[in-house]
Amino acid sequence: MKSKLIYSALAALGLAGLGWYAYTTQRSPAGIGFEVKGGGGGTAPASAGGPGAQGGQAGGAAAQAGKGGPAGAAPGGPPGGGPRGPVGVEVARVEKMPIVEEAVAAGTLRANETVTLRSEVSGRIQRVGFTDGARVTRGTVLIALDASVSAAEVEQARAELALARANYERTAELAQRNFVSASAKDQAAATLSVLEAKLKLAEARLAKSDLRAPFNGVMGLRNVSPGDFVKDGADLAVIEDLSSMKVDVRLPERYFGRIRRGQPIQLSFDSLPGKSFTATLDAIDAQIDANGRSLLARGKLANPDGGLRTGMYARARVVLRANPNALGVPEEALIPQGTETFVWRIQDGKVTRTRIEIGLRQQGRVEVMSGLALGDQVVTAGQLRLQRDGQEVRVIDPSRRPPAPGGSGPGPGPGSVQAPGTEPARSGPPAAPAASAASPALAATVTAPAGQPPVAVGK
Repeated sequence: MKSKLIYSALAALGLAGLGWYAYTTQRSPAGIGFEVKGGGGGTAPASAGGPGAQGGQAGGAAAQAGKGGPAGAAPGGPPGGGPRGPVGVEVARVEKMPIVEEAVAAGTLRANETVTLRSEVSGRIQRVGFTDGARVTRGTVLIALDASVSAAEVEQARAELALARANYERTAELAQRNFVSASAKDQAAATLSVLEAKLKLAEARLAKSDLRAPFNGVMGLRNVSPGDFVKDGADLAVIEDLSSMKVDVRLPERYFGRIRRGQPIQLSFDSLPGKSFTATLDAIDAQIDANGRSLLARGKLANPDGGLRTGMYARARVVLRANPNALGVPEEALIPQGTETFVWRIQDGKVTRTRIEIGLRQQGRVEVMSGLALGDQVVTAGQLRLQRDGQEVRVIDPSRRPPAPGGSGPGPGPGSVQAPGTEPARSGPPAAPAASAASPALAATVTAPAGQPPVAVGK
């Protein structure tokens, strides 16, 4: 029981002491002062009504202004949080840009003409008339087979033909004198025709023993040597016409309605770095591959120096559409909304939300198909602050934009706040020390009235 009374008495005494302390403090508020601690060290205690108190009050006002002010207005903005005026935005003009729409695919080169030489008759190779990779002209004998048997057959057919011709002439003369019947004359004429055909057959067989070049071209590697016996149909050599080349390109089926003869095809080769070639689309296959749903297109290009060969891999780009005077805007100006695209267009200092149709995108710019004209201004930065058509805007030069906090150069220093839509403050003479209480280099402390040590309230 005694302990409870003691605790109650102590509590009452504590409350009484706190009440007395609060009473004395309220009666003499001038006893509370600010002690401004500068960056150079040392404190200046402020007395009631003295210069130190005036300096503390000025510093407090500056600190309060740095935090937004008593009215809550933005720093640098109109007092009372009223209208801010035109919104600052960055703009760009609609300019001309070259547009090239292409379809990229893989291609394979082929010679203009390619023939594999095969013998139509069996025989032994007597002579090879070319060297590997040599250029030959049309009609040159490339491979000659042993033609001794065929030559003998030709001589035999010629002899028989000569005898048949003489018999026919004699029979015809006798028929005129009525010494032989007309049927004898017809029989002699038929025999003559048969022997003439036999001679042509022997000569044709003799000619097939020589394999000649069908056109001017380049020979491949031969697979036979003199003395080899070859059968009819055996592959002997390859000849190609490399004066011009063909390129076969497989394109997706969706490009079927957009390609046509005469379109250019840009080619590049891994084996020829730094070089580019241009072919012309010459033909389109009549069928679409059902397995890969691809379309085969063939182009032609000149090859005067013979630097291109059959089978080379080509990176092909088929030019589907080219427009050197297309209109373009930066990608930052686009505002996509569903399947439509809008931009903010500026006219007479006011913005209008405009719907446009876009095409290709190239190097950060977008082709404008409709909705804008050459020279129009569109907003590229600050679209989120635009709310309605007819809103006034102010164009900001991006090159004069203040640097980020902590950066070098002119602009707001660390800890400063710039109101949106206001110009950066110009540099001027330094402010008075009393107005720089918000600087990080200064600190404020509160001094107790009864000689107690000062209490820090902020830095």
